[in-house]
Amino acid sequence: MSSSDKKPSREGDRSAGRSASRTLRTADLIGSIKEYADKLLEDGSTRGDLKILSRTLRELRYAFKVFAPYRHRRKVTIFGSARTKPDAPAYQQAVKLGRALAAQDWMVITGAGDGIMGAGHEGAGRAHSMGLNIMLPFEQSANAVINGDQKLVHMKYFFTRKLMFVKECDAVVCLPGGFGTIDEALEVLTLLQTGKHDMVPVVFLDAPGGTYWKALHAFINEQLLQGGMISEEDLNLYKVTDSCEEAVAEVLNFYRRYHSMRYAREELVLRLNKALSDEQLADVNAQFSSIVTKGQYRQTKALRAERDEPELDDKPRLVFQFNRRNLGRLRQLIDHLNSSMPPESQ
Repeated sequence: MSSSDKKPSREGDRSAGRSASRTLRTADLIGSIKEYADKLLEDGSTRGDLKILSRTLRELRYAFKVFAPYRHRRKVTIFGSARTKPDAPAYQQAVKLGRALAAQDWMVITGAGDGIMGAGHEGAGRAHSMGLNIMLPFEQSANAVINGDQKLVHMKYFFTRKLMFVKECDAVVCLPGGFGTIDEALEVLTLLQTGKHDMVPVVFLDAPGGTYWKALHAFINEQLLQGGMISEEDLNLYKVTDSCEEAVAEVLNFYRRYHSMRYAREELVLRLNKALSDEQLADVNAQFSSIVTKGQYRQTKALRAERDEPELDDKPRLVFQFNRRNLGRLRQLIDHLNSSMPPESQ
């Protein structure tokens, strides 16, 4: 019997089955998009409404296409002012940050403009840079590092741009900036606090000796926390520092043991780079039971619901029914998992 006549292996059957299942689910989604488009006509939508939807779909489709080849790479989104000059301490801080993370093979996403955005790309270099440029009457040209690169996307709408900034990143570092930077920073915190985005490290990085983010932190404490508008555990969702080294450590250490997360029906699945010992699992159950709605934490292999991500099958899982409310406490759990990683495994 020739090799071409052999029956496919059981693993080959499973792989083919997963592929066929993904294709079917994708076809269903495309069908839904077409159905909703037809309903727009039935609803009597104005041409202006349709232009917004058409442009939004076009921008996102192209952005997804550009980012798709780099989905397996860790990326940091850097926010900051387009007006910061190259001789400013914050600019040099951003250059240093981009260089340090690129040295760890991270890619750097910025708004592709000058100032802090250009500094992040300058430090990372063209090969490690990706850009999401906003089309404005001013400050709209891409910086020299990313201009003309295939990893640069030009976008009309801020909301599609902001979606891509957060959707594609594994960490966020904010340096001083204007209204846009404040908007972007607080939106990221809102998404994390409400569970609308998977947990990522967020760093508010001042220039050495700077007080920009320290002042915001003081405002959050004095007005939001003391006013009962946030919980104390929410302060764990970000870190304020004026040290580039601390910022880099915060980003990298977040992924020491923790790898990623996803929901599987009622359960939250934390994928780990290294399994917990029995003692460490017992410690987690003792310290973090308050955010479990039913049962307890357990370690498992990949769940059936995760079969669409076969590349992560080898990762051990920490699975539990999360209350989906105490996101600051969830961040504390991830920090605890990372801090308990044996030194020889780092």
